[in-house]
Amino acid sequence: MQAQPTLLFCLAMFSFSVVSVARAESGLASYYGYGKAGKGGELTCAHRTRPFGSVLRVSYGSRSIQCRVNDRGPFIRGRIVDLSVSAARALGMMSAGVVRVSVE
Repeated sequence: MQAQPTLLFCLAMFSFSVVSVARAESGLASYYGYGKAGKGGELTCAHRTRPFGSVLRVSYGSRSIQCRVNDRGPFIRGRIVDLSVSAARALGMMSAGVVRVSVE
């Protein structure tokens, strides 16, 4: 009878670990002024693997924005996200062009 509570505990911990996996990334971000534009100044971005329509929190320095994935990319090694011009402006990275960010 001792095996049943242990099995339940293991199943509960496994399901918790699957649900609570944080997919945070850190790397370079650039911006693009072409392709699919967001509606009415919407902050959008391109990501290689995140599902279309998902919302990412992108942080640079003390600023943080939320943007919606609506495209695939970037296709340059070392870059993890491409931001729309409006998202890059909101993040304050327009003059730098390419900056190190964290994405959640």
